[in-house]
Amino acid sequence: MPHDPRAALLAAALSAADRDWPVFPLRIDDKRPALHGENRCPRTGPCSAGHLKWEQRATTDPTRIRAAWSAGPYNIGIATGPAELVVVDLDVPKDNKKDAPGGATTFKALCERAGQPVPTTYTVRTASGGRHLYFSAPAGVRLANTAGALGPRIDTRAAGGYVVAPGSTTPNGAYEVLDDVPAAPLPSWLLNALVPPRRPAPTLSTAVTVSTSRYATAALTNEVRAVATAAEGTRNATLLRAARALGRLVASGDLPRTEVEEALSGAVMAAGTESHRYYADVIARALNWSIAHNPGRTA
Repeated sequence: MPHDPRAALLAAALSAADRDWPVFPLRIDDKRPALHGENRCPRTGPCSAGHLKWEQRATTDPTRIRAAWSAGPYNIGIATGPAELVVVDLDVPKDNKKDAPGGATTFKALCERAGQPVPTTYTVRTASGGRHLYFSAPAGVRLANTAGALGPRIDTRAAGGYVVAPGSTTPNGAYEVLDDVPAAPLPSWLLNALVPPRRPAPTLSTAVTVSTSRYATAALTNEVRAVATAAEGTRNATLLRAARALGRLVASGDLPRTEVEEALSGAVMAAGTESHRYYADVIARALNWSIAHNPGRTA
């Protein structure tokens, strides 16, 4: 009788759920979600919850897990956000870069620099020979996914991300538990390395306050605040709308363009984005459009 891997994969999925880590099916021998069209968010950067259907369907309910894995020998994904995990992915060099240091070597150097040993925590060997280090996420801090932010071949998965759970297989090999201990709390030095520094809230210059009308100053203040506090997934649309609204006041002569650009750029930076050049282009194009469609004052 041919071996049916569904029983082993189901057991692995239930084991992850027993740790209170919500799981969902991945494609057979693959790392992508099994649900058609849900393998990738259409936008770059952090996804809004509306796009992460696999995250919404992740569960720890044994009945739902058994029903899902009864349909086929699916690999297992762990939704790191709902699981309240931060997983450090230590990759190995590609074939053409065998002499380069791997993620594990770089991570060890980071630990030494912080004066700390390599943490003992739940650890998984990946199919490619890398390591997944599981840490419990700190309360009250929302950490995003990163790629190379800590160093070469070191990625992290947290809110909006997922990892392939042990028990899963790909053509490169299997995901296997190396250290079956509880996930340790994320070390404080690692948390500090992953949290972007908070930038001061954007403020209006004295020149704007003095030379503009009370309405224009209030409009600039409100739009800057809206951009700085925009939720993830809405920042681009909020910035575009704010720049077009303020562009009308630039066209009318109520606000200097340079002040608007600086204020909106400061709002974007205060929100913690690392794509400053992209958002600067959004601001410039939106202002150009608004000024072109709103003739200025006539003498």
